Amino acid sequence: MPDIKMIHGDCMEIMKQYPDKYFQLACVDPPYGIDVGSMAPTKNDRKNGRNQFNKSENTSKEWDSILPDSLYFSELFRVSNNQIIWGGNYFNLPPSRGIICWDKQQYMPSFSQWEMAWTSFDYPASLFKYNNGTGDKIHPTQKPVALYKWLLSRYAKPGDRILDTHGGSGSICIACHDLGYDLTWMELDKDYYDAACERYKMHASQAQLFEPEPVKKIIEHDLDF
Repeated sequence: MPDIKMIHGDCMEIMKQYPDKYFQLACVDPPYGIDVGSMAPTKNDRKNGRNQFNKSENTSKEWDSILPDSLYFSELFRVSNNQIIWGGNYFNLPPSRGIICWDKQQYMPSFSQWEMAWTSFDYPASLFKYNNGTGDKIHPTQKPVALYKWLLSRYAKPGDRILDTHGGSGSICIACHDLGYDLTWMELDKDYYDAACERYKMHASQAQLFEPEPVKKIIEHDLDF
């Protein structure tokens, strides 16, 4: 069974505890600074009849209004050998031949039709087509499990340790579980963290014929590696 660590805490403080190049691949989706939390409804918002977040009710969730600074990227590059960074077009990153485009196959004027990831790989640019649909999302920027499985199958090697600093919905946890990759996953927001842990627990229990081990809920001061 893969080792899936789900950590509630600040990724900057947590990454400081890991040695240089501990992770073979960091696959991250940091805030883009576009305040998407006020645009895209989640499952609970739709159930309550809202097509958009009510910002007055979600002031603590406006996590996407500020871009990560250079210290974040310095620390990310320190602890990982290779990186896939969603929203790479919003950040000051070096030129890369190996960019990735996720074609969402949704042609609504109020939503982006595709999303770009910067990578550290010297590979030809890649395109992944997948309609994420509306579904029952637990996070406004939730990405499909299929996307992470596609990424891992092409950019990770067996035995690689994977890092995700902005865990969100936990889709990568399910992908790593199914494909057998050890993962260290972090989420600062307690509500999203709890929802992602529950989502992963349900998937793991359905994927096995026996009672799964409890989700490894870890606080940042209890790390072991």
